[in-house]
Parts: sequence; C-alpha cells; structure tokens
Amino acid sequence: MTIIPVSGGAFAAYDVVVGRGLLAQAGPRIAPLAKGRTVVVTDETVAAIHAEVLTASLQAAGVASEIVAVPAGEGSKSFAQLERVLDRLLEIGLDRKDVVIALGGGVVGDLAGLAAALFMRGIDFVQIPTTLLAQVDSSVGGKTAIDTARGKNLVGAFHQPQLVLADIDVLATLPARQVKSGWAEVLKHGLICDAAFFDWLAGEGAVGAAGDPAALERAVIRSVEIKSAVVGEDEKEAGRRALLNLGHTFGHAVETEVGFDDGALAHGEAVALGCCMAFRYSAAQGLCSAADVARVEAVVAAAGLPTRLDQTGSFAADRLLALMAGDKKAEGGALTLILARGIGQAFVVKGVDADAVRAFLIEEGATA
Repeated sequence: MTIIPVSGGAFAAYDVVVGRGLLAQAGPRIAPLAKGRTVVVTDETVAAIHAEVLTASLQAAGVASEIVAVPAGEGSKSFAQLERVLDRLLEIGLDRKDVVIALGGGVVGDLAGLAAALFMRGIDFVQIPTTLLAQVDSSVGGKTAIDTARGKNLVGAFHQPQLVLADIDVLATLPARQVKSGWAEVLKHGLICDAAFFDWLAGEGAVGAAGDPAALERAVIRSVEIKSAVVGEDEKEAGRRALLNLGHTFGHAVETEVGFDDGALAHGEAVALGCCMAFRYSAAQGLCSAADVARVEAVVAAAGLPTRLDQTGSFAADRLLALMAGDKKAEGGALTLILARGIGQAFVVKGVDADAVRAFLIEEGATA
C-alpha cells in the first residue's frame, strides 16, 4: 500500500491510497470522515460487481449508506442525471455533515463530485475509482463536470475529494478495452514530464496495458505522484496544470464529433490519438524530432490504441477546429495547445494560429 498526499495552498490536503484489497477496507478509512450518513453514487454495472463489498465494509465500521445508481456510460454525465442524483440526495435528507462516495469510473466520479459540489453549496465526497483511467487521472485533482452537446466537461466545478482509494484488485474486473483506455492516460503522464517513466512503460512496464497487476500498481502510483505534484501547484488550471491536458484538445474534439456514448471511441482512445496528433503537430512546427513522433506512435500502437484520425472516423477540419476553439483552455476564441519539445518535455502554447491547425487537420485526413 502506498499513500500519496495531495496538498495545495487553496484546498485541504487529502490522501490517495493505492494498494490491494482497499474496497473491503473502505469502511474504517471513511468512518473518520463520515460525521453522518453516506450516499454511494455508482453506476448499474459497477453496483452489481462492487457495491455489496463496499456497503458491507461501511456497515461493519458503523457507517450508514444508501446506493444511488445511474445508467453506465458517458451519457450519464448529463443535466438529467445530475438533477436525478441531486433530487435523490434531497429525498434521502442529506445535510452538510454527510458524505457522498463516488464508486465507479470517471463518469461516476465526475457526476458524483459535481453533485457534491452543488448540494447545499458543497459537501464532502470520497473517490473510489474502479477503472484505470479514473485511478490515474479523473479521481485526483478535484475536477468535476458533466458534458453538453457542445462539448465534453464544459459544465462543472473544482471540488476536491477528502480521500481517494485506488484498489488495484478491482481493475481485474475491467474489460480489456477499458484497461487500454486507462493506459493512454498513464502514457500521457510520461510524455508530459517523465521520460524515464515513459521508457519503463514502453519496455518492462508495457505488460500493464494487458492488465498485469504489478505493472498497473506501479503505473498508478507514478501517475498519481505526477498529477498530485501538478495539482498542488495549480489547482484551477491557471498555468502548469494545463499540461495534464496533453492530447485532450485534439482528442476531445474528435470524441465530441464521434459521440460520447455509442461505443465508437473511448475517452482514453481519444486521448491516445490526441497525444499522437500533438506530437505530430509539434514536429510540424519544428519543436520535436520525427524520431520522437515515431516512438510515441509505436508505443501507443503497441498498447492497442489509435494513432491516426482515419482509425476513428471521417471528420471535417472546420468542425474539429470549431470544437477545439470551444475547449475550456481556449482564451478569447484563440486556441491553446499542449505541445512538446520531446518526450517528457510538454509545454503550454497560447494563441495558436487557427489556420495552421486547420491545415494540419487536413494533412491528418480531415476534409477541407
């Protein structure tokens, strides 16, 4: 078991606990935080697999809990499901001393976290991420949000959890595609600022993409260390935290265009594609070498993730560009991109020339 503290001047410190068997140990860890009742927000798929273990652990620790389950899938990150969860919290009669527990992947964590942020102007919540993507990324850092028809994560709030429990054992229940999707975010962390970590992921650690528990545990720990350090410096993405969005401006645009919940493109697949596009754009601007691009593409492809736009569908350059301009990092309609001078050397570029990006998208295979 490894405990990674997350702290910053603007929010109270909390721990991310990474290890095995943590779901069954959740009750004693949550009990000190739960002054009243708890509501476990989960999805229907996760509830059937993991809810009983969690609620039994809570009960044994003297913590009362109720389950609120939403449909599985990105479609639940919606105004309709947010309203449903909030109405249920009101119906149950939660107050400001109570705690929301998010049991699930990134969709559940984002939805439950936003509900906790809004309920009575903010109550405590705990993250118990059950997917690799959520363990290494969305459960840490306090970003909560829902999607809209105009883009992903455009309505939300910063609301830090009180505790994150990342149980490596629960990853064994994931479909292979979800493991690979989470692996994209792991690779992203190496690409941002840790070339040695990326080297390990490309070599000995590559078995993590296929579900090896030891490799997954090491990958989760290092990813959380990287993210916690960045979040501690820049909670609300005013500067360095934007680096964590490497690949996301390209990827979110593609993901929005494909559609969030038809199974055509998982979030991590969009991020993997976006990282490759960011490196290719960087090379086109003379920022990094063709050798770096080739290596990134090879490692991403070896993990079973997409590297090229035409692997995910057909797109219009102007439509993708419009979606990118609506990205949260855009300022005054001007594009902001996370680019790279090499593996482990990402940086933020504001005011990116839209015509250059449009030309690049056409080179990538989008229609003019």
